[in-house]
Amino acid sequence: MTTRLPVRVPLVTEPWGILKSLSMARRNILSIIPQIATTQPMVSGKTGKRWHMVMDPTAIRAILLDRLDDYPKSLVTKNLLKPAIGDSLFIAEGAHWRWQRRAAAPAFSHRNVLNLAPIMTAAAERSCGRVAQAGPRAIDFLGEMVTTTFEVISDVTFSGDDTFDRNAVHGAIDDYIAEAGKISLFDILGFPDWVPRPGRIMSGKALREMKQVADRAIDDRSRRGNTGTPDLLDLLLQGEDPKTKRRMNTAELRDNLLTFIVAGHETTALTLAWSLYLMGFDQTTQEKARTEAQSVLQGRAATGSDVDNLPYIRQIIEEALRLYPPAGIISRSARRPDTLGGREIRTGDTVMIPIYALGRHKLLWDDPDAFRPERFDDRKNIDRYAYLPFGDGPRICIGASFALQEAVIILATLLSRFRFTPVPGKDPEPVMILTLRPEGGVWLKADPL
Repeated sequence: MTTRLPVRVPLVTEPWGILKSLSMARRNILSIIPQIATTQPMVSGKTGKRWHMVMDPTAIRAILLDRLDDYPKSLVTKNLLKPAIGDSLFIAEGAHWRWQRRAAAPAFSHRNVLNLAPIMTAAAERSCGRVAQAGPRAIDFLGEMVTTTFEVISDVTFSGDDTFDRNAVHGAIDDYIAEAGKISLFDILGFPDWVPRPGRIMSGKALREMKQVADRAIDDRSRRGNTGTPDLLDLLLQGEDPKTKRRMNTAELRDNLLTFIVAGHETTALTLAWSLYLMGFDQTTQEKARTEAQSVLQGRAATGSDVDNLPYIRQIIEEALRLYPPAGIISRSARRPDTLGGREIRTGDTVMIPIYALGRHKLLWDDPDAFRPERFDDRKNIDRYAYLPFGDGPRICIGASFALQEAVIILATLLSRFRFTPVPGKDPEPVMILTLRPEGGVWLKADPL
């Protein structure tokens, strides 16, 4: 079945100068993607700096895998995120990135992720309770999913830790995204990161408080340990680079924990919110998914062991990630001259992979603007470098399996217990600042079954 979506971003059809590009980017970064990025393998231009948008899977493989060290994270990305998450896994390059990745990898092994599933199941149960309490009133499921996934990430990060002020950290993260996430003209012009950015100065106090809270929790856990199932903080405290035997110090642990907290709830919440929007929009798909969930769950909440038995629920999540990827654009800087797709790349050029356009590219997908979970029936039919919600190569998202397990558990539990219908006139608008959010919320009525 093919279902056309009403909610999409109108892409650019004419060239813009720096000031208009800045104005539009501060409102919605997706709005600066040219329409031809959905029909061409590569688009280049100059807006202060030379830039290239790459949609060709072979060239993307070169950027993310074959010549990874030649394409480090862009200055814009580092300027936006470094004040909050330091030189953590998401930002670090070269040897500093590699040892952190090796030290953190065991924490995200299949066994450890599965051991954390009961926390996800408990959060899904609490979400169902809140939805049921709302009665016949419409609910903003963006807000509900943010609450649910923050409960998960804070419990798997600081389980049973009463000294960790979750509300303070959550509020500081939201404040930082709101104030500091907007692209600065200085970033577009390529100014060095020691030039102050006005928006980011405003969020300094919240950041300091957030880091102090995390530091205290880490130091406290180091002293007293944890007697229950190891949580993410325990696993990272135990982690060491098998090559160098180096362990993370408090600052490195804190920066990586804050990275996982920010990425680990925001992106999964958005994936779930968009998935629920799509379920409200397409009742036929919703009913098929509900039949699967109810047959497997038999009235209980989903668990980690159920995930492999819920393939259609996972396909819905994968299709939502194709249409509304939380990270809508990956940005890199060329470290040396290169050729991609027959095009000259100069040192210092900005090289972007517009994930949003890639997922809607007419040469890579059949009827790309249609919602069709069945296209993920057989992943071998999908080009690995045409579908990149978690990136790829050595820097693929370390928490991808964690996020997918969590999303399947929560979505299956909700679909098994409620029927979701949209609220007329309340369609969300896809807006990307740091992540691709449904602006205006995802308003649905949830009728208990």
